[in-house]
Amino acid sequence: MLKPYHTEITTRALKAYFSPRALHTILAANLHQDRLRGQFGHNEYHFDANAFEASYTYMDEQREIVGDTLHQGDDPTPAWQALGRLTHTAQDFYAHSNYLRLWADSHPAGELPEPAQVGTLLPEFLHHPQLQSGNVYLWDWVSFIPGFYSLAYRRAPKDSHTHMNLDHPGRGPLFPYAIEAAIKRTIYEYEQIVGRLTPEEQSIFNDRRRLTADGG
Repeated sequence: MLKPYHTEITTRALKAYFSPRALHTILAANLHQDRLRGQFGHNEYHFDANAFEASYTYMDEQREIVGDTLHQGDDPTPAWQALGRLTHTAQDFYAHSNYLRLWADSHPAGELPEPAQVGTLLPEFLHHPQLQSGNVYLWDWVSFIPGFYSLAYRRAPKDSHTHMNLDHPGRGPLFPYAIEAAIKRTIYEYEQIVGRLTPEEQSIFNDRRRLTADGG
């Protein structure tokens, strides 16, 4: 997804749980995944090129960083950064794979529920034999050059990121579903993490003292 939408998703999902400084750190780490170096050779950051297992492994690694950091009881910054990286990957699953198209195709034509009702972790689609994510070709990079998008779209293969992504509203009517699915998944990932923390670790993670001081 484009950065403004990662920002919107993460803020809507996590603002109620974290202090402003914690949320700022989480957002910075989330958006940092889309830096140029994060785009080359890191399909696992974005669920690109069918790197499903690698992406799930990467998410597990970030969860471990959160837990290890908070168990030590020191500076929670690495835990916030790990959550930012984790949520970026989780959010991109819905924008970069065909999960939502498979889900939509399972409904009768014209009978999709509202975006807020989208199912985010339905096993029949998570393990669907036709589940795939967009491959990154040269034409995908050309598509980012001003004035070249139309040419790149015509030339890029159908299994390319250019054809498959739901990164922005121009990608069609499933974009609002990608937003809502990503928000739900972000909250889910947060809840899975805090469910394994002690009350003291949760307080440190949420930066609760600062949250209270800031009026949250």
